[in-house]
Amino acid sequence: MPLPAIPRRVKIGDAAAFAGTTPRAIRHYHAIGLLPEPERGSDDRRRYGYDDMIRLLWIRKMTDAGVSLDDIRAGFEGATGIEQSLARLEDSLASRAAAIEAQRATVHRLREVGSPLGLLSPLVSSRLLDLPPGALRSTDLDALLVTERIFGPLGAAAQATRFITLATHPELRAEEDRLTEAETALDDTVSPDDPRIEDLAAQRCAHETALTAAADESGVDESLDALLDQEDEPTDEEEGESRMSAMDAIGKMPYDFSPARLRYEERVIELLYSADE
Repeated sequence: MPLPAIPRRVKIGDAAAFAGTTPRAIRHYHAIGLLPEPERGSDDRRRYGYDDMIRLLWIRKMTDAGVSLDDIRAGFEGATGIEQSLARLEDSLASRAAAIEAQRATVHRLREVGSPLGLLSPLVSSRLLDLPPGALRSTDLDALLVTERIFGPLGAAAQATRFITLATHPELRAEEDRLTEAETALDDTVSPDDPRIEDLAAQRCAHETALTAAADESGVDESLDALLDQEDEPTDEEEGESRMSAMDAIGKMPYDFSPARLRYEERVIELLYSADE
C-alpha cells in the first residue's frame, strides 16, 4: 500500500491544524520570539518544516500545562529561572485544585441541604439542619449571610442560636414579627425625636433579653460548643474570599434606614449595653 503524499513543508493553516492551535496563535508566537520565523515560499507565505512543527508541538504541550509563554521562551533559551517558574506554577495549580475541591464541597452541601442554607459555611448550616421546614425564613438566611461576611463563620454560627430559639419558641417569633413591623414603620415620615422610638427600643431590648434567657434555658448553645470542639474556624483561604475588618465591612453594607430608624438602632445598642453593665 503506497504512502500518502508527505509534504516537506506545510502552510500555516495545516501547521495550526496539526498542532491543535490557530494561525493567529502561531503568528503571536512569531511576534514574541517564541517560534522562529520559517522560510517563505515563492508566494511569500510561511512554510513550516519538521523542526518548526516539533517546537510548535512542545509549545502546545507546555501551554496546556499552564506554563506561561514567557517561561516557555526562557526554557527554550536555557534560562536557569525556569525551575522557579515551574515551582510557582505548581503552587498555583495546588491552590486552584484546593479551590475547586472547596467548590465541589459547597455544591455537594447545597444539593444535600436542598436550600440556600447549604451555601453558608458548614459551621453555620450544620446548626440549622434539624429545624422543621419553614422554621428558618429567607430574612433569617439573609441576616446569616451578612453576619458571616462581616464576622466570619463563628459569628454567624453564634447568631444561628437566635434563629433556633425563634424557631422553637412561637411566642418569641410572634414578638419578633411585631417588632420588625414596628421598626419598618420608622420611615422618613417619623421624626428622630418621636417619643415612640424610646418605647420601641425598650421593647426590643426586653425581647432580646428574653431571647437570650430562652436560649440559655434550652441549652441551644451546647451544639455550638460541640462543633467548635470538632473544628477550627475556616481561614480566609478556605472560605475562598478576602476578609476585611468588621468595621470596614459594616461601613460598606448599605441599609435604607431613615434618621428615625438610625436613632432607634443607636438607642437599642445603648440600652443593651447598659443592661450588661
